[in-house]
Amino acid sequence: MAEYRVLLVDDEEEFVSALSERLMLRGIEVDSALNGEEALASLKEKEFEVVILDVMMPGLGGLEVLRQIKSTYPNTQVILLTGHGSTREGIEGMRLGAFDYLIKPVDIEEMLEKMKEAAKTARTG
Repeated sequence: MAEYRVLLVDDEEEFVSALSERLMLRGIEVDSALNGEEALASLKEKEFEVVILDVMMPGLGGLEVLRQIKSTYPNTQVILLTGHGSTREGIEGMRLGAFDYLIKPVDIEEMLEKMKEAAKTARTG
């Protein structure tokens, strides 16, 4: 059984696929969504301790998805993914209730550590 369940949300399909595979190899249960609408639909169907959420997506952007997640699922922890030039969005996301943010390209070990901390926080409320 997986330690915790993660929802990976990013509009870059190859990134989502590769990262999902790497996380599953480490025993983490992963679902994915390619946009904000899919992410919110997934959250209605399953409980996730952690959401890895890209800030810059077409349609419903990451910060709006974050707002909706935190208002509907307050114990779900969100880690934002930002591009190099968008740390401002990461800081704004923290103000909106994100657990933390990471800058792409992501260091997998750093992400795993933050996910573990976030899952622990989600379980303790």
